Amino acid sequence: MSALTFPRFDVHPGVAMVRKWIVELPEKTGRSFDEWTALVKKLKHPTTKEKREHLKAEYGLGTMAAGWLVEAADGSATWDADPESYLRAADEYVAAMYAGAKEHLFPIFEKLIDAGRSLGRDVLVCPCKTMVPLYRSRVFAEIKPTTRTRVDLSLALGEMPESGALKVNVQRVQKGDRLTHIIALESPKDVTAEVKKWLKAAYRKDAE
Repeated sequence: MSALTFPRFDVHPGVAMVRKWIVELPEKTGRSFDEWTALVKKLKHPTTKEKREHLKAEYGLGTMAAGWLVEAADGSATWDADPESYLRAADEYVAAMYAGAKEHLFPIFEKLIDAGRSLGRDVLVCPCKTMVPLYRSRVFAEIKPTTRTRVDLSLALGEMPESGALKVNVQRVQKGDRLTHIIALESPKDVTAEVKKWLKAAYRKDAE
């Protein structure tokens, strides 16, 4: 997909959170990130869970911190603390999502990103491996090429009733997911005024 021009992406909020955590580790724990990962690599515990529980019990680390350190030491971390590295990966994520048989869906993605950006300067577009979330204070929308013929726009709209193209995503609602509704799009022409209206409604609801 090298011939396509990607929209400008933003650093995922999780990257900033992990970066802050790494910077604060020495003050809060007495060890730097590198010192912690070196310690974890020396542990004789056979499983990730046992290593994580050891760090919690022996050193008083929280579940999240212990998990991140074990992942870093094992080389299995899926998070990133480097903004530049994340942004490079963001392009790769989107390229992979819209490669091959899904490339014709990319214009739908572009139109949705344009619509999202138009809502306000506080909108963040932060690709993950299989979907692209849109953030305000939280995720208010998600764009995903679900099949070879369809892009799904998921929206955080609470108890909004179904209307036209807007459908309740029963599976996500049952799991307590914030993204309660879904709109299926098969063509750039499907990104109508109605779709933009619901996207705007999700954006505004995130400020409540």
